[in-house]
Amino acid sequence: MVQNPKPAEGAAPRLGKPLKRSFFDRSVHEVAPDLIGATLLVDGVGGMIVEVEAYHHLDPAAHSFRGPTPRNRVMFGPPGFAYVYRSYGIHWCANFVCEEEGSASAVLIRALQPTHGIPAMRRRRGLQDERALCSGPGKLCEALGITIRHSELPLDQPPFALHARVGKPETIVGVRIGITKAVDLPWRYGLKGSRFLSKRFLTGELHQHQ
Repeated sequence: MVQNPKPAEGAAPRLGKPLKRSFFDRSVHEVAPDLIGATLLVDGVGGMIVEVEAYHHLDPAAHSFRGPTPRNRVMFGPPGFAYVYRSYGIHWCANFVCEEEGSASAVLIRALQPTHGIPAMRRRRGLQDERALCSGPGKLCEALGITIRHSELPLDQPPFALHARVGKPETIVGVRIGITKAVDLPWRYGLKGSRFLSKRFLTGELHQHQ
């Protein structure tokens, strides 16, 4: 059985090779599960990705569904760039653009297991509980200092650093959260057994991703 990459408390996990923009030049449904277990850093602060959601351009829940706008234009560009938007006028959310130019598909980063720069995260979030630092898309952006100024930046250059996962973690699949359209699509991926998810996967919906 493949073991989950669970580093010791307070210890940073071994980092895999840096991910290049070419990693994202594939189907969003291939990229999304492959991001589980990868490490996302912004100016050296971040952690292991434990939860994501896929959004395809033919998906009515995707921001790109009705075509390009000044806000979502980066989604229609080449893969491997960040798309950052404000959710409900309150929280920033970080997405990674996937597929060929014009496809306008992206992966929403929903939760991280903090591993690097935890003191900085605690200052930014104003709390101590490691499990709550990055357990949601808005929370992780606040913890990592991600704002609109990071939108349209390449993911393989500073301030971003992305490292491939080491090994193949067990990934579970379920429906996406907080949307009103295409609610039944199983396009949410998570690290099995993680304590750092934004929301638990329901027993009746999840299955292991192959």
